[in-house]
Amino acid sequence: MIPATPRRVVFDTNVLVSLYVFADSRFAALRGKVEQGEWQALSNDACLGEFARVLNYPIFALTAERQAQALAAYEQTLIRITTAAAMPIMLPRCSDRDDQKFLELARDGAADWLVTADKALLKLARRDRLHGLFRILTPEAAMETTMEATMGATLGALL
Repeated sequence: MIPATPRRVVFDTNVLVSLYVFADSRFAALRGKVEQGEWQALSNDACLGEFARVLNYPIFALTAERQAQALAAYEQTLIRITTAAAMPIMLPRCSDRDDQKFLELARDGAADWLVTADKALLKLARRDRLHGLFRILTPEAAMETTMEATMGATLGALL
């Protein structure tokens, strides 16, 4: 069942690689949530550009065709955020400047969650610096939260 208002989610590049290159079975349910319309994946030119650049890293040894397939599979499911709010909400500075774009995307796209395995971003979550804007979660925590919500809805329907 698709919720009336899908959860708006930003995935960082490492999570995208797991979901669209390696099809990491531990996180397959996250990709499924997007493909089933329960979640709305958000991205912008800067974040898509980084994903495309990372897909080309020699360590992954992906052919140009496989890179294009991974990028296209993701692009088919996402909402592209193109503009920032007129008066943007100030964000804390991430210690890794390259990760600031994910915070800005989550803010500008009115995301519910930023799903990441990045230590610098997770450090901001531990300090609760984004309270009231969006949550920063590991892929594991997103999976756990999703499973808890599904189980709660199932139990509610049974009672």
